[in-house]
Amino acid sequence: MRHLLSAADLTHADAVRILDTAGQMAATQAREIKKLPTLRGRTVVNLFFEDSTRTRISFETAAKRLSADVINFSAKGSSVSKGESLKDTALTLQAMGADAVVIRHQASGAPHTLASSGWTDGAVVNAGDGTHQHPTQALLDAYTLRRHLVGERGRSDATGRDLAGLHVAIVGDVLHSRVARSNVDLLHTLGARVTLVAPPTLVPVGVEAWPAEVGYHLDEVIADGAPDAVMMLRVQRERMSSAGGGFFPSPLEYTRGYGLDAARLAALPEHAIVLHPGPMNRGLEISADAADSDRAVIVEQVANGVAVRMAVLYLLLAGETTTTRSTQ
Repeated sequence: MRHLLSAADLTHADAVRILDTAGQMAATQAREIKKLPTLRGRTVVNLFFEDSTRTRISFETAAKRLSADVINFSAKGSSVSKGESLKDTALTLQAMGADAVVIRHQASGAPHTLASSGWTDGAVVNAGDGTHQHPTQALLDAYTLRRHLVGERGRSDATGRDLAGLHVAIVGDVLHSRVARSNVDLLHTLGARVTLVAPPTLVPVGVEAWPAEVGYHLDEVIADGAPDAVMMLRVQRERMSSAGGGFFPSPLEYTRGYGLDAARLAALPEHAIVLHPGPMNRGLEISADAADSDRAVIVEQVANGVAVRMAVLYLLLAGETTTTRSTQ
């Protein structure tokens, strides 16, 4: 791979290779000494124009575990707040010798612009752009699903396997969610069946072109579809105006129709797991009972994110001999 910009750019072989590599990276993190010398002498820049905690720390941890030098760049308190453009920021980082740029930006398409502009020679990793894509989140979600649900429900090695035959329900604010878009693309590539569940006001225009089914009633999808996993999406109130922006009548109404509570959790198949990209709005899209249940793998997703991002950085910066370079 040359860059990682979108989950839709990944072939089936690319995706399985990343998941397999993440499994190898996760195994090294169980050792007393977790650090690997793989990227010693390489520089990874975390270029974040949007606020983030989990993703930025996860990428920083992943790069440091691979012995890379890490530069954290936040738009707040930098020259960006004085009006500096993405181009000038990228040229500055290029002059500093950045081998990889992990970028999160509020504008959809910014990572693609950075990768195709010639402003940097380094690999570009999309850490979330607007409401467009968040490919490493989709990869860590797929890795988590494979660990628990593939290979005798996680009891045997799933290396080399995809997610064929699984049914995943993605529930909530699909309209504003780059996580939903990325997961639909990647889960489809890996052979899973996906059902989007949301009120009509939170379903994007043109969703019929997505490789997913659409449902408007969570209880019906749970009863009839028997999903193997339910992925709850955060209600992105910061992208809505006050009082929900008219997307739903009230938080209580939303919770009654689309929140995952103890009753809906109990109605899921016994083996089903619960995911959430975080941060959670407890009491809105997910109850405390569901979030803290044994079937929730939300904290594990965070740990898996480090292994997956280690795998991505490794394949981009040190894995040229084991993977075919693409021009995406």
